[in-house]
Amino acid sequence: MQIKKLKVRPQKNQPVVLCAPQLASMLGCWAATKDVRSIGACSEHAQTLFECMRTAPMKGKQHRPSINYHLARLGKTLKD
Repeated sequence: MQIKKLKVRPQKNQPVVLCAPQLASMLGCWAATKDVRSIGACSEHAQTLFECMRTAPMKGKQHRPSINYHLARLGKTLKD
């Protein structure tokens, strides 16, 4: 089945991960030193990640149309 009027738009922007570098450095430290509890060598990396997570702005919930919305919208074109 083909719908002539149906077009798919790519996403406009990719999501930004705010504390990704701090998380990567802590995970790398854990992998290198096996200090999973962050007591010794990894305590500085864990502290920077904690500060980043504490000060990062909270995002609101983004509106995403449900599947029922899209089915109702496509149902109009299928009836024709």
